Amino acid sequence: MIDPVEEFKKHTGDVVPLPTAVPGNTPIYQTASETGHRALWVVFVIMLISSLAFYIMAFRVPVQKRLFHILTAFITTFATISYFAMAVGDGVGKNKITIKHTQKHFPDTYDVVYREVYWARYVDWSLTTPLLLLDLCFLAGLNGASILVAVVADLIMILTGLFAAFQVDESPKWGWYAMACIAYLVVVYQLALNGRATAMQKDNKTATFFAAIGGFTFILWTVYPIIWGIADGSRNINVDAEIIAYAVLDILAKPVFGFWLLFTHDNMANSASIDGFWANGLGKEGTLRIGDDDEGA
Repeated sequence: MIDPVEEFKKHTGDVVPLPTAVPGNTPIYQTASETGHRALWVVFVIMLISSLAFYIMAFRVPVQKRLFHILTAFITTFATISYFAMAVGDGVGKNKITIKHTQKHFPDTYDVVYREVYWARYVDWSLTTPLLLLDLCFLAGLNGASILVAVVADLIMILTGLFAAFQVDESPKWGWYAMACIAYLVVVYQLALNGRATAMQKDNKTATFFAAIGGFTFILWTVYPIIWGIADGSRNINVDAEIIAYAVLDILAKPVFGFWLLFTHDNMANSASIDGFWANGLGKEGTLRIGDDDEGA
């Protein structure tokens, strides 16, 4: 007698077992834990203390020599505000990502992932990185045209990174990311090539210092897109690891950079001194007079 079950196995081969759980039924939330929130508060305190220190350092030098102090203090001030916003939950949103799972013997299934995106971080970077570039550009003595190109490229880099962070489709996301990387290369070109060439025309101490602090900065800035790629980009690390990684980079790129810049700059014999409007405001020669007629008119 023929066993129908055995005959069925012969004709169909191994039967693929039905899945016991179907992906996509429950959304996946990738959010910060207590560890991430603690890290945000720690960086907030560090940025706040650094800002106060920079303002105190600024008041200890004549107003003509405060350019770098003011720029650097503004950098950590904006970072303080940003980290406070992220720590209290005001600077964060969620990006909804749908992940498709293609099955050979069954219909496709989907996972829905909600990952936290700290948009306050991008607001911070859009304000602080141009100021940081100004520090480096003024230190090198870069011309105005090159400074403008570097700052605009920097803003393009930050904005395209923000668009990429909230993009739900993979192809456009990495397209935005590529644009950000190209803009970053423009910044590197302006500072590493033009800036270094200009700094080399100054005294040896300034040229050496610019090469050191500029190299330090660009090493850190190169790590940022790598962290983005494995965090917001591919989601290979959790939100806590992302927060801690950016926290370390921000501390090095802002307070550490700032103290290094100001202490070294203050000890330079030929440190920059700016008079005119920066130190004295609009004097008699700079005021606008309305209604005065030329003599003999």
